[in-house]
Amino acid sequence: MNNQLEVQQVTVKYGDFTAVEEVSMTLQTGQIGCLLGPSGCGKTTLLRAIAGFESISAGSICLRGTTISTAGRELPPEQRKVGMVFQDFALFPHLDVRRNIGFGLSHLPRKARRERVESMLQLVALSEYGNAFPHELSGGQQQRVALARALAPNPEILLLDEPFSSLDTELRTELAAEIRELLKRNGVTAILVTHDQHEAFAMADQVTLLNRGRVAQTDTPYNLYHNPGNEFVAEFIGQGTMISVTVNAAGEMNDGLGVLDRGHPHWQPGEELRLLVRPDDIEYEEGSHVSLRVVHKAFRGASYLYDLLLPDGQRVPCLTPSHVDIPLGGLLPVRFNLQHVVVFDGDCPRECCCSPSTVIAQQEVGEILSPPALSPAAAPSTPAPRTRQSG
Repeated sequence: MNNQLEVQQVTVKYGDFTAVEEVSMTLQTGQIGCLLGPSGCGKTTLLRAIAGFESISAGSICLRGTTISTAGRELPPEQRKVGMVFQDFALFPHLDVRRNIGFGLSHLPRKARRERVESMLQLVALSEYGNAFPHELSGGQQQRVALARALAPNPEILLLDEPFSSLDTELRTELAAEIRELLKRNGVTAILVTHDQHEAFAMADQVTLLNRGRVAQTDTPYNLYHNPGNEFVAEFIGQGTMISVTVNAAGEMNDGLGVLDRGHPHWQPGEELRLLVRPDDIEYEEGSHVSLRVVHKAFRGASYLYDLLLPDGQRVPCLTPSHVDIPLGGLLPVRFNLQHVVVFDGDCPRECCCSPSTVIAQQEVGEILSPPALSPAAAPSTPAPRTRQSG
């Protein structure tokens, strides 16, 4: 397949402030990409640079083999064949749905314009709403009108700037899946900007995660989750906590977490390692000889998300069914299920780009700490690492 979009070492500056720094990414024809990251990471700035709304300070942007941006030289936005869907949809309130969709088709003869509009209405399943005005539509319908208007001129690439941010959670998930199916069915190349990893995973074939204007990792959604490239990626993607562990000569980790697989390439006796622990790595097990103290809990309807205290003062998450209701300060019986944990070297910087290792931790449940050893009085007051929960 040919590359539809090539972003090479792009930097965007505002005076002395660098918003985007040396970002590279490519999209093949028909692929859906995503720029993901926290607020202020540069994702919308990069999208605007692709659209031609921002000048770049270094690097280049090519669309279907044609260079559309370099430092000091940009093709105007209206000449780029780029479609854009904005956060607030930006529909014209005084125009009905048909005229909104046909707004960018004035260069076409009347008959061709009318046929294209009807085809777009059918594409987004709004044929019966052609005469309606935006205020008469639901949020999801307005979003589909904005999508139809962006697709009507047949752009080389579609840019979506947080298109679901004004919709409720259930509609977001439904619409993300619906729009992905529509774009894939029609072979549309697209980039989604979002801070919500659930939207990113529902929509994208490839995700570029940005942090402070730089690429933290570009990968498939699956690999971002299971093989994060550094601690920032590990904490941002999914619900998880980074904890520090040490390993003795027998490969046993402290806190009774199990035995580290000897296949881990960086393992050395006495070395400190960083483990990514997710809620499903620690399971509720009634009658277990292992219990951890509850220091925080969040009710989520079908489940509880618990924050549990390890003997050394670090905290780990645990997800249980909602009928498992343990009070704060109580003990939750658990089983360590560290079958596929992600491990980083303890001396590796949080944002380095070295590859982590997925290791097997053998469960030695009988040797794990008993409840009396877990009292708060006995536990050191080591600050717990920050847990980033999904947005």
